Amino acid sequence: MKNKIILALLSAFLLWLGWPPVPYSAPVLFVAFVPLLVAIEQVIRSHENNKGRQVFWLSFLTGFVWNTASIYWVYNAMNAYLPGYISLLIALIPFTLAPLLMATAFRLYYQLRKKKSIVYSFIGLVSFWLSYEFLHQSWDLAFPWMTLGNGFANFHQLVQWYSITGVYGGSLWIWMVNILLFLLIWQKMNKIEAIPNLRLWIITLLVVTIPTVLSLVQYNTFEEHSNPSEIVVVQPNIDPYQKFGRITPEEQLTTLIALSEKVAKPNTEFFIWPETAISAQQGINEDEFRSQTAYSRIITFLDKYKNGNVLSGIESYRVYNAQKTPTARKWSANTYVDAFNAAVLVDQSSKLQFYHKSKLVPGVEQMPFSDALAFMKPLFAHFGGTTGGYGSQEEPSVFYAASGIGAAPVICYESIWGDYVAEYARQGAQFIAIVTNDGWWGNTSGKDQHLQYAKLRAIENRRWVARSANTGISGFINQRGDIVQKTTWWQPDALTQEINLNEELTFYTKHGDLLIYIVLVSSLFSLLLIIIPKRK
Repeated sequence: MKNKIILALLSAFLLWLGWPPVPYSAPVLFVAFVPLLVAIEQVIRSHENNKGRQVFWLSFLTGFVWNTASIYWVYNAMNAYLPGYISLLIALIPFTLAPLLMATAFRLYYQLRKKKSIVYSFIGLVSFWLSYEFLHQSWDLAFPWMTLGNGFANFHQLVQWYSITGVYGGSLWIWMVNILLFLLIWQKMNKIEAIPNLRLWIITLLVVTIPTVLSLVQYNTFEEHSNPSEIVVVQPNIDPYQKFGRITPEEQLTTLIALSEKVAKPNTEFFIWPETAISAQQGINEDEFRSQTAYSRIITFLDKYKNGNVLSGIESYRVYNAQKTPTARKWSANTYVDAFNAAVLVDQSSKLQFYHKSKLVPGVEQMPFSDALAFMKPLFAHFGGTTGGYGSQEEPSVFYAASGIGAAPVICYESIWGDYVAEYARQGAQFIAIVTNDGWWGNTSGKDQHLQYAKLRAIENRRWVARSANTGISGFINQRGDIVQKTTWWQPDALTQEINLNEELTFYTKHGDLLIYIVLVSSLFSLLLIIIPKRK
């Protein structure tokens, strides 16, 4: 058993090594699962008892070590506010939940192996795995940060075809190569040739080289259509733990305007400010925003720019005379309040456009399975939320400037949902504006991963990304996924860039995660094979 544990840990190490932000290391993912597959095959072919349990815990060990090593920064965010032992208990949820789902996929694979050949079983394994990834971006505890296809964010030149498949195509690619290499290694280790080695080598080379060559050709020949627009992104570098303490909202707004003016041009059309950049001690009433000093100062600032718009994060709320939404909380008799992590578009017209963040962070901005996870309520106050959670809207909505330019207001965590961001483009967004505050995590790999994942959204939709992060990293990403400009972490700064707007829709933008629906059908069929009794 010791050797099998070592193999499982080796897989975890390779997965971590191939994961962002380690640059250009993504090809390591092609071999990362091979040691684990060898260990599991040894269990399956052994005469030991409790084989299914061994398969589950070996795969859980790999997933847990890999996840914890890659998203350790979750603990950092908690520990800045809560005692270490409480922070650790809460961080164990994202550290262990995905590995449990991963291990379940392997456990089902073992059950399938008892009834079907290894080829059918591997099809089942890949289907179960991708189904877990889909589940983990769809339910109340959604956290698709570790979706395998995200691993190519550090080597985006290899996955230009994400404009067709999205990240699930990358997950499928990684698994196909791992399985083929495992079969080659297993046959060599055991001196057998159930499948001709030459045929396996040829298939493996084709599976690796064809997508790679197609992607590199596409990357080197891709040309953007000229449709320029001047954009500014601002990084005010306001310590999130001092936002409502030492630095007043007025001082914060002064910093935002000063940094914007530092790099602005007469033809600047959008100023992008980060998540919750516009704020007040008790939030901002959306219906009364025009009467506030902050709004007047922004309008005065925009007087210098004929087509200027400010797209900013804002902490806002709405007041109702009845409980119109599940998240609205009773404030007084016949008064209910809904709080939002929102974005707003301010221009020189009287029109205001608001977007309410939809993909809320479990345990921070919304209470998943609130009865079971009530112990997480103290986090809401820390991160600006409430024990009832933030309000949200079901569908994304595009901000339109008076000039007709459509911008996608993507708030923080939402940028790791490929199909959700694609919906903005389907609605007419010509570029993607990501507003975020990654300062909670400190100077960890979390901020770098978050930036690199944005490259995949640019490729999927062939849209420029303008990213404004409070403490960094802010920057611009072109339609090929190249980071054209970026700021330094924890430094106040502003960047200006002429981007190309795009109205064309990629295959992925039009159809979304079409691949996953094929996989879900395969998973259901594989489950039926497990459930249906084997004929004697």
